[in-house]
Formats: sequence, structure tokens, C-alpha cells
Amino acid sequence: MPRPKRQRMILSPPLYDCFKPQGVPAKNLREILLELDELEALRLADVEGMDHVDAAEKMDISRSTFTRLIDQARGKSAEFLVNGGVLKVLGGPVHFRETRIRCRSCGNRFREELLGAPGNCPRCGSEDLVDMAEHFGHGACCRRFRNTRR
Repeated sequence: MPRPKRQRMILSPPLYDCFKPQGVPAKNLREILLELDELEALRLADVEGMDHVDAAEKMDISRSTFTRLIDQARGKSAEFLVNGGVLKVLGGPVHFRETRIRCRSCGNRFREELLGAPGNCPRCGSEDLVDMAEHFGHGACCRRFRNTRR
């Protein structure tokens, strides 16, 4: 029996969690599932340009685990780009360092530290906010995890 996956640290929830070719109904496409830790590995290596050692440290995992994650993520991304499909970003054993907040009143999206409940929208002042971490079943657990690791 494999040991349980260690919690991986990622910066924040993604802005979007589903991608597909325009004009093709999703029901006609094969699903490709990308976990949050795989997406974070792509972000760190290919967007931020970090080497595997530094990126693994940032995610609080071993270098070999990071290498496995980035290989899986690149394979899934290439499959999606070449063959099409619906690429869905799913949860997993992760904790967010910060969250993204979406204002229901004006549509503004902004980042916020996971210290307490979201306050007000910096653009319009509304309190009608959606915590994107909660979309992935996180938020409260990430706040507790972050506060115990200080």
C-alpha cells in the first residue's frame, strides 16, 4: 500500500479550472484531469523559470517528486493541445499560501493572504466576495495549516 501523499504548498488557486476548444461541446470531448500540484509545478518551472530544486523547496516536496509532477503536467498539457479534450483542474493534497477573491458585484479578482475571512473589494468596497480556495474545498484548512507553520 502506498504511503499517503504529503501536503504540497501552492501559491494560490487558479483563475480558471476548465479549458476546452471553442465551439465544441464538452460532452463530445475526452476529459484530461490536471491536479493542482501539477499545475503549480508547471507555473514554477515554465512560467517562473525556477529550477527543480528551488521549485520543489517552494512546494515543500522532494526534487524527485517535483520532477515527476512536472513530467505528468507537461504530458497532460501536450495531450490537451495536440488531441483536444476538456482540461479540468482538480484539487488534491495541497494547501494554498494565499487565495484569490472574486467580487460578485464588480467582477474584480484579487489575491489575499489566508489570514482571516476576506474583507471588502478594493475596487468597489463590496462585501459580496467569493473565495476561490473554497471552490477547491480549501480555505479554512489552509488558514489553519498556515497559522500553525509560522
